[in-house]
Amino acid sequence: MSTRAQQHTAEVVGRTQVSDHLVRLVLGGPGLADFTSTGVPDEWVGLVVPGQFQSRYYTVRSWDPASGAGGELVLDVVVHDVGLVTEWARRDVVGKTVIVTEPKGSFAMPDDAAWLLLVGDLTALPAMARIRETVDVPTRVWAEVPADDELAGYLPAGADVTWLDQPGDGESRLAEAVEAIDWPEGEGYFWMAGESAQMRAVRKHLMRVRQLPSTAYDVMGYWRANAKRQPRSVDPGPVWRAGKAAGKSDDQIWADYDSAASDPASDGQA
Repeated sequence: MSTRAQQHTAEVVGRTQVSDHLVRLVLGGPGLADFTSTGVPDEWVGLVVPGQFQSRYYTVRSWDPASGAGGELVLDVVVHDVGLVTEWARRDVVGKTVIVTEPKGSFAMPDDAAWLLLVGDLTALPAMARIRETVDVPTRVWAEVPADDELAGYLPAGADVTWLDQPGDGESRLAEAVEAIDWPEGEGYFWMAGESAQMRAVRKHLMRVRQLPSTAYDVMGYWRANAKRQPRSVDPGPVWRAGKAAGKSDDQIWADYDSAASDPASDGQA
């Protein structure tokens, strides 16, 4: 028997233009009183904005249960010219009512990991920032962002960051960046998110060239280049659990996820 994901009604209590392509939405109100964070630093929620029925998934930049009437949930949204959420988020949305679903996350760094590598584009920046605030092992970050975005202060102070210029709108070369990484010695954890085709190439590199076990990395497709950078439209959690229950390999599970995420009929990460 399936259980419908819990939903919360929230009000937009704040909006800040973080950069040319990144907008911070602060959600609050009594509807969030029973919202419970997973505590997983890359957790995401589904967001439904006024006038829409489909959800899009966004990383939780932060959650403060003690703020406001029911807590404050911060989402940093990448905005483009076209998109269910981005066109709405470009406007003055303070006071508007939205729906958010229960959070889910996938970051699972082993307790004995000696280091952490984080790689992502602008859509992954909120998760990388929160992860970096959470872990206490040596961490290196590669961030691919538009050249005109002023984001040097976005990541926590002291973070070891390599900033990469995004080659163009709707483009990415993160797979090339990963292939050029000089990997640390010992056992660690690799986390990455960004454009789906780039993520497929990176998974193949990690599995076939680096020969890493599935417990040593997490690589997530957040958007598709041929879909004008729409945020992730498919929650990967159910796909992963169903694949594992069916005895599928990691390659097969990710193929299922990429197929579902590429389906234009699927509903709505950035």
